[in-house]
Amino acid sequence: MKLTDNVLRSFRVAKVFRENSDKINCFDFSSNGETIISSSDDDSLVLYDCQEGKPKRTLYSKKYGVDLIRYTHAANTVVYSSNKIDDTIRYLSLHDNKYIRYFPGHNKRVTALSMSPVDDTFISGSVDKTIRLWDLRSPNCQGLMHLQGKPVCSFDPEGLIFAAGVNSEMVKLYDLRSFDKGPFATFKLQYDRTCEWTGLKFSNDGKLILVSTNGGALRLLDAFKGAVMHSFGVRDHTQSCGHLKPRRTLLDT
Repeated sequence: MKLTDNVLRSFRVAKVFRENSDKINCFDFSSNGETIISSSDDDSLVLYDCQEGKPKRTLYSKKYGVDLIRYTHAANTVVYSSNKIDDTIRYLSLHDNKYIRYFPGHNKRVTALSMSPVDDTFISGSVDKTIRLWDLRSPNCQGLMHLQGKPVCSFDPEGLIFAAGVNSEMVKLYDLRSFDKGPFATFKLQYDRTCEWTGLKFSNDGKLILVSTNGGALRLLDAFKGAVMHSFGVRDHTQSCGHLKPRRTLLDT
């Protein structure tokens, strides 16, 4: 099915799931598209069967809490950030509900997690103003970047570069093989005090970047030029991040 404007407008809610007693803070599809897993502020992880359209299993992380849940390349394992006790990232087997590995390092709330689409690498961003590079096979941080503000981050579809959104006002692009040399491109956007960026997501062809915010607005950027292509979700563009327009493009060598 091609997702045209008319097709999207014809969509209607077919089913509502009420398994959670508190806000769902994140969800993710498995790589094969057969299941969805959600994380919630009620400390639960709910696994849904997409083909049957019903919940399959509920697990809990009562001690550590759960946020920013992400499938790995195996459909029975996930990584997620903690929102209780500490800011360690945890690697969990859904098969037997046991932790495979811990990833300590961040000392403030984790704001972003992104799995590489090609291997066992993942990146995390935190309020401690760092982005860390990890490998599922080791608890040790594989790379560390210090930034000037709180980041959100995401891999591109080929796993060759990643984008970092810093301080809700600029997007920096890094080559994974030489990220320590700094960004190869920086797109500066007008800062809006009324909301913060909550995530970045590349399109499947790598040509666009979707910026999500906590102000009810989405912005679609050209991944090569940083220009705002479209704005979604806000009718009055003077409010809720409505002034997210590019000011200039900087190319860092």
